[in-house]
Amino acid sequence: MSERRAARAAAEAAAVEARAAAEAAAVEARAAAKRTRAAARRKRPVLVALLSTLGALAGVATVLAVVAAVFVGSLARSFDTRTETIADPFPAGDRPTPAGAAENVLLIGSDSRAGLDPDGDHTAGGRSDTLMLAHVPADRRHVYLMSIMRDAWVDVPGHGQAKVNAAYAWGGIPLTVQTVEQLLDVRIDHVAEIDLAGFEDVTDALGGVTVQSPQDFDARGHHFVRGANRLDGEQALAFVRERHAFADADHTRVRNQQAFLRGVFDQVVSRGTLTDPGRLQEFVAATSEHLAVDPGLDAATIARLGWSLRGIRPDDLVTFTMPTAGGGTAPDGQSFVRLAEHDRSAISAALRSDDLQHWLDDRPR
Repeated sequence: MSERRAARAAAEAAAVEARAAAEAAAVEARAAAKRTRAAARRKRPVLVALLSTLGALAGVATVLAVVAAVFVGSLARSFDTRTETIADPFPAGDRPTPAGAAENVLLIGSDSRAGLDPDGDHTAGGRSDTLMLAHVPADRRHVYLMSIMRDAWVDVPGHGQAKVNAAYAWGGIPLTVQTVEQLLDVRIDHVAEIDLAGFEDVTDALGGVTVQSPQDFDARGHHFVRGANRLDGEQALAFVRERHAFADADHTRVRNQQAFLRGVFDQVVSRGTLTDPGRLQEFVAATSEHLAVDPGLDAATIARLGWSLRGIRPDDLVTFTMPTAGGGTAPDGQSFVRLAEHDRSAISAALRSDDLQHWLDDRPR
């Protein structure tokens, strides 16, 4: 009997200890849950604040996106309404095949649209003062700007051998396009003509342009130093037009025109312009007023091209002049510039294969 009582006592004691342990565990579990709820309450304000901040930022971004869209739309309308459209810019008949994803844009600078005659030669019909081919490769890593000397002796379709700028006088933009396409055996995708007087307005709209001059010279009442020159509109016009001050005449003028366009490019992509809506609006308006383009070169096309070139930096603009091989005199006594045939053929092949950089890299320095 005593052994049974001892066993019952031990069992009861064990049960008491088990109940006590269970109660302690329950108390601890309730305490842990309380601590978890307290921690959650402490964290919730941080989470709420974070979500509120993100929501506010999203709202600001939406507003900015709407404002940007409205502004870009305004620029597009300004360009399309102010720019003149060339009704028939391209020649009829057979033309070179398109260059695929690459783009070739012919840039024509002329004083005829403004009724000006800066050289005083009173040429009937006017002549293109500046002729450049802008080549945008398919990879969009560079923009190549090649000047063609205005006195380059070429075959003008239907007229025989003549200076390349005579094509503009004889047949306007379509014959100029046809002449360049025949010269280089590449298709011109777009064409833009700007009167040189517009350089003045464009420069002033940008608040001035910095150009690099290869030498000191005076032109039309202005003095330019070797190296950097900060130009206003009137000075810019004198800078790009002058040729009589140079021993090699048009060769230096062409380099100065390239330097000016590089200065414009640098200024346009600078933070000071891109972050100034007013200045950007003035630049588009000033450019449009003096520009004529083919029907396909509208604001939407330029926007798409610009977006594809969004990674371009100032150093990615490559300028050069189509190589020449001395000069000559025509039977009628006019002087002309002879193009280097080997380089002409090589440039033609490089443009067709979209590998102009390879040709430039292989050229003797």
